[in-house]
Amino acid sequence: MVSKQEQAAVDADDVSPKDASTVILIRDATPELAGGGIEVFLLRRVKGMAFAGGMTVFPGGGVDPSDAVAEVQWAGPPVEWWAERFSTDPARAKALVCAAVRETFEECGVLLAGGSTDTVVADTSHYAHARIALERRELSFGEFLAREELVLRADLLRPWANWITPIGEGRRYDTRFFVAAAPDGQIADGATSEAEEVTWLSPAAALDAWKGGGSVLLPPTWSQLTALQNFDSVAEVLAAEPEIPVILPTLITDEETIRVEFPGQDGYYEAGPHPWSVRGRKRTPPGRAESAERSK
Repeated sequence: MVSKQEQAAVDADDVSPKDASTVILIRDATPELAGGGIEVFLLRRVKGMAFAGGMTVFPGGGVDPSDAVAEVQWAGPPVEWWAERFSTDPARAKALVCAAVRETFEECGVLLAGGSTDTVVADTSHYAHARIALERRELSFGEFLAREELVLRADLLRPWANWITPIGEGRRYDTRFFVAAAPDGQIADGATSEAEEVTWLSPAAALDAWKGGGSVLLPPTWSQLTALQNFDSVAEVLAAEPEIPVILPTLITDEETIRVEFPGQDGYYEAGPHPWSVRGRKRTPPGRAESAERSK
């Protein structure tokens, strides 16, 4: 059991979750891949990062204050529609969508924007300097889109899930998950300071790699990969209209282990490493070790 002193320390360190956006980039599998289906873009975060260091995740990150005030040309469902789907207010919905597009561009070079409401840029390489400036927060996303006369293509995104980092963790995020098809011609890369490796894998292959000890997955990442195994094409995923309950896992600490409980968790603990394995063996208090920057 957790002592009163330990629990008091956890309570004192508890923080309100920060808004974050994560984008699950998908593409139809290449013809040579047996069985067809879809592939997802994954990156392994640099070890030692404050949140999710060393974890395999989808692109994403925290909402920046500039996302909420960005004046952008917008194509797709209005912010009110996004607010309804994510059970929030329009101002926050706009910031979440802007953050989703911005973070995807920063972390893997994929830009869901175009010169008009029905086009997407074919090559983002000539925006390389702007990408670096965005990551360094030397340039806001709204300024970038306005300077390049680009329209934010919200219609290329779909709302997918909502996870909140457990109470008791040192860094907490209220993360909205989106899905989006990788635009034709654009190349998802790992040219970011936050990633040490990137790859495209089928959901099944990503889970097999995790089961074999080749990666560490946070519960939201594992859950999305598990769900995406059921789809045979990008078109199927984009046509889906999933229910989006707010999932707040419960952090459980006892004398031997640290773990979280969440809906559909059984397969997560049956095989594959999870971020609480080492923490549990060392009996490290929650929020002191691999607390994540966002729930990807």
